[in-house]
Amino acid sequence: MFTTIQELIEMAQDYSSVAELMISLEIEQTGRSREQVWALMERNLQVMLASVEKGLLGEKSLTGLTGGDAKLMNAYIASGKALSGDVILAAARDAVAVNEVNAQMGLICATPTAGSSGCLPGVLRAATEKLSLSHEQQVEFLFMAGAFGLAIANNATISGAEGGCQAEVGSAAAMASAALVLSAGGTLEEAGTAIALTLQNMLGLICDPVAGLVEIPCVHRNAMGASQAFISADMALAGVKTVIPVDEVVTCMYNVGRTLPAAFRETADGGLAQTPTGRRVMSEVFSEK
Repeated sequence: MFTTIQELIEMAQDYSSVAELMISLEIEQTGRSREQVWALMERNLQVMLASVEKGLLGEKSLTGLTGGDAKLMNAYIASGKALSGDVILAAARDAVAVNEVNAQMGLICATPTAGSSGCLPGVLRAATEKLSLSHEQQVEFLFMAGAFGLAIANNATISGAEGGCQAEVGSAAAMASAALVLSAGGTLEEAGTAIALTLQNMLGLICDPVAGLVEIPCVHRNAMGASQAFISADMALAGVKTVIPVDEVVTCMYNVGRTLPAAFRETADGGLAQTPTGRRVMSEVFSEK
């Protein structure tokens, strides 16, 4: 078992890929066969892709607070007027789509949490188009992302209640950025750099769900996370380095999360949740129940 990114990188030297390392670890810890482990990850991929497609239909959430933004983004991309590159914008669109399905109480794959479930599918779908990833490579992408996410969870936290949104969307974006680097032919060290770049640019991101629901601003933050994953991956692949080593960044994220006031850790007692409109929305939501 590895508890840091550096340990993961060192252990991966004995395997043909990070995906193979993660598969071996799953076999060892669960007692499942390789075929069973692979089938379960294929199921995760299936759920992710289906949630993107459902989200693009534009249906509203149960509260009516969110829904339809992924459909709007899809039309905007098709218009040819987008300012951002199509790859990044597609990743952001699909990330929003998945989180809108989550808000509808639909089936999603928590990666690593429900509130951050859009980042990885968004990045993977865009990467599949850009890099022409096969089905097998898509499944391997998820195993790679899972390995890096496990290291972050072991050394810090992926919980918004414990570490703020930096621990949820930040970790999801970091996982995706590392898998993206490796899928594009980058090195393990570059994958670690991508994680460091991602997390250091999300340090201090609070968790402030309006009305205590995983909708506002959670849905749109997944778009930001997916976008950051691509930027971090590109920077790492370009040769950009970070002064602070990746595991120190992960530990820093954890320490920042621990020192965040409780109001900024999923309680809805601060941030956007306590703006005048946020309080009004909360009152309206609960008055309808």
